[in-house]
Amino acid sequence: MFILGDDAQRTRGRDAQSSNITAGKAVAESVRTTLGPRGMDKMLVDSTGTVVITNDGVTILEEMDIEHPAAQMLVEVAQTQESEVGDGTTTASVLAGQLLAKSEELVEQNVHPTTIVEGYAQARDFALEALDDLTLDDELDDALLRRVAASSMTGKGTGDVSADRLADLVVDAVRRVETAEGVQRDNVRIQTEVGAAASESALVEGIVVDEEPVRDNMPRSVEDATVAILRTKLDTREASVDAEYNITDVDQLNAALDAEEAEFESYAQSLDDAGVDVLFCTKKIDDRAAAHLAKHGILAFKSVKTSDAKALASATGAVSIASVDDIDADDLGYAASVRVERVGEDDLTFVEGGADAETVTLLLRGGTEHVLDELERAVGDALDVAAVALDEGGVVPGAGYPEIKLADHVRERANSISGRGQLAADAFADALDVLPRTLAENTGMDPIDALVDLRAANETGRAGLIATGEHGDIADPVDHGVFDPAAVKREALESATEAATMILRIDDIIAGE
Repeated sequence: MFILGDDAQRTRGRDAQSSNITAGKAVAESVRTTLGPRGMDKMLVDSTGTVVITNDGVTILEEMDIEHPAAQMLVEVAQTQESEVGDGTTTASVLAGQLLAKSEELVEQNVHPTTIVEGYAQARDFALEALDDLTLDDELDDALLRRVAASSMTGKGTGDVSADRLADLVVDAVRRVETAEGVQRDNVRIQTEVGAAASESALVEGIVVDEEPVRDNMPRSVEDATVAILRTKLDTREASVDAEYNITDVDQLNAALDAEEAEFESYAQSLDDAGVDVLFCTKKIDDRAAAHLAKHGILAFKSVKTSDAKALASATGAVSIASVDDIDADDLGYAASVRVERVGEDDLTFVEGGADAETVTLLLRGGTEHVLDELERAVGDALDVAAVALDEGGVVPGAGYPEIKLADHVRERANSISGRGQLAADAFADALDVLPRTLAENTGMDPIDALVDLRAANETGRAGLIATGEHGDIADPVDHGVFDPAAVKREALESATEAATMILRIDDIIAGE
């Protein structure tokens, strides 16, 4: 009996498992060299010639356009890690790849995949228990939060000096949007501008948009501004039906032009009567309408991006309106200051002191577009981990220290597992060891010697792999200010284990044409 079509391809048993595991390991290996403060970058070039230079794990995996279904699951691990906690994407991907590699060895020893899955699940629970014990009880003050943010950015193209400066800005930004309900991460925006060093970045108490006035003769600064947000174009009205008008003399032409001018004047007059000082329009503003707005002293911006309009509405309390004919006072917003400044080669508009949400903007500077793109990714991760650390609480020493301690704990508890599941738990511990070993390798140390020395140092104290100059050293990460949110480690353990076990349980691949 033939069930599948002639063009269908089917891979079963060990061949299917081997294919999936090989694909997963290849994905993990592609980002492994980016791990740590001395991790290397990847240059990704697409079919159109667009170049991305980064060592951000999720960015690399997304740009690689991976098609293999099992490998795509590891991409999803990185995406989940990014969306949930904002950092640790490379750690999660590498761990998932290593869990697959270790499972392959067990399968070859005739350990059933279901047994491996159960052993991995128990080992993960052991690791999570140990992680709680490693979490520091220190109060998460600004100084500690800066070290968390700086640790997140280290090795991501920010430079050591810039990382400290940016960490200060990140903590200030997060503290300004912290409420009793937690950190309002969406109220921190990032605006980039080429033309200066990263150290020239600044925090703006408000919103910065890449917009310039419709006309040069409009005011460039307005204090105590009443703000309107319009979602329709300011142009001549169009008839609802097709019609033609025959103009036979100059008087008729002048009358038509006068009617249009009167219409444009009515727009400006309506806004002026409503007390509007600044207008943000998401659509087109006709040049003649702009001239009338300028005559009434209204600062206007056209073709504002929808995302910027939403942020402006949130910050100022304005409501997006569809017409200037019937403007209600409740539709208008307020800003203490709206000013246009020249930054680099562009005019940027600063809206500060809004009436509603406490929105802040990190204005990032960089020498080139590629540098600025990577800087934006690094600062975005730092904002996420700082917010997670405050919301979920708890940080752990970094630099490979947690993975060593978790692996040791898993090995100790593995003895409590009966049967072959114990082998899987030991394999889980070995997979955890790969993370500090990779850190050592990327730092320029001998990975085997470093791992042995690191284990010995943690028998009597607390030690991690600290990057010092061109080489690494084994020292206390707390003394060197290297910290990670416990939530980042927890998410990496859970998502990597889930992905690896899901791939491992597949024993049949049916691909149709």
